[in-house]
Amino acid sequence: AAPDNMASAIQRVAWQAGVTFRGPAGPAFGENLHRLQQLLDEVRAEDLRLAPRGPAAAAPVSYMHICETESFSMGVFLLRGGACIPLHDHPGMNGMLKVLYGTLRIACMDALPPAAGPRRRALFRSRQLYTPASPPCLLAPHTDNLHQIDAVDGPAAFLDILAPPYDPQRGRDCHYYRLLEPPGPEPPALPREVWLDETPQAADFWCGGEPYPGPRVRL
Repeated sequence: AAPDNMASAIQRVAWQAGVTFRGPAGPAFGENLHRLQQLLDEVRAEDLRLAPRGPAAAAPVSYMHICETESFSMGVFLLRGGACIPLHDHPGMNGMLKVLYGTLRIACMDALPPAAGPRRRALFRSRQLYTPASPPCLLAPHTDNLHQIDAVDGPAAFLDILAPPYDPQRGRDCHYYRLLEPPGPEPPALPREVWLDETPQAADFWCGGEPYPGPRVRL
């Protein structure tokens, strides 16, 4: 189906994500990715019939599934105030997130060789605040691939695209990490090299599911 002016904002994003990620990154990938960023930047909470609130259930974070194909998945994460999606990776994946309401603090890192057992080196690149007025936060297979997401000053929600989706069968499983740094009064300047320890998923972090209330997406 060809995009048209009657299509919902989220439908236009889904069509463009399909075009952008349908095959190996070719010569038009950068252009398609830029167009996807532009469309994602236009999505507002009200386009998805979302009003600011935390997850409805007891979970610190909830996920609303919108759609998934072999090449990408898309959904909305809702975070309670003070909730954190711990530091984790996206092996071989591209990702984009757009804040719909609230404020997120997102810390981004690049994995560096070599890994020494469960310990690995990383380049801690940035720690920034994102709001609905911010452009989407991007991660690529080798840049900003590890990130931690904290809800600041109340509940927050973001639209999330992962390409391709997680698939443990194909080596795309989520791993969690802990930053190894001596506590100090001031965090050292960025970017800087750090060491990470791979850890099990934290006992106080889990993700519930909620129905997605927005316009249906056809692919």
